[in-house]
Amino acid sequence: MSAPGERTEEEATAALEEREWQPRTRVGRMVKEGRIKSIDEIFRRNLPLLEPEIVDYLLPDLKHEVIDTTIVQKMTDAGRITRFRVVVVVGNMDGYVGLGKGKARQYRFAVEKALRNAKLNIVPVRRGCGSWECTCGEAHSVPFTVRGKSGSVEVILKPAPKGTGLVAGDVAKVVLRYAGISDVWSFTKGETRTSYNFARATYLALRNTYRFVTPMDWGRLVLPRRS
Repeated sequence: MSAPGERTEEEATAALEEREWQPRTRVGRMVKEGRIKSIDEIFRRNLPLLEPEIVDYLLPDLKHEVIDTTIVQKMTDAGRITRFRVVVVVGNMDGYVGLGKGKARQYRFAVEKALRNAKLNIVPVRRGCGSWECTCGEAHSVPFTVRGKSGSVEVILKPAPKGTGLVAGDVAKVVLRYAGISDVWSFTKGETRTSYNFARATYLALRNTYRFVTPMDWGRLVLPRRS
């Protein structure tokens, strides 16, 4: 029970949610004023994403999951400090995914830091049907072979026909699922027991799907230049 005059944790959370978002960056003000109506426009115009509230505002159906929790320590003049390190993946399971990590002495604060960092690292994922064994034309796999590397871990993702499923490790499956990928072949090498590097290599491979322009992007609308 809380002491008289003190708010419970549920009341504090509700009050925090009711607090109105006050943008602190130019992109945030443009989003709140309605001049930017989709997160696609932010990436298309290569604008900086510096506030996690922008992602909450433009992607209200975002979900998250904790994929790794470890305890880390460091020595200081005051002695040994123990903290939680949490790795979180976010995504809307429809073409957007982000990965972040956070450290704090309390687990809840570590999750909040990791969630904020993951939202700032959110990226679009190009999906398609790149397997020669499948001609369905649906966005269920990656359109071509991509690779990502973090530390000693390297992940290679290859298009797979519909119905194959996610042929990957457990950590990579979570990242792929939150990105909206349902069928893929994968090849990994390195110390994949390091969950953060494994997840980050998968995240970087998905980010590389927009590394270059394909013929599908030639017909996109070109934004007018600033006067």
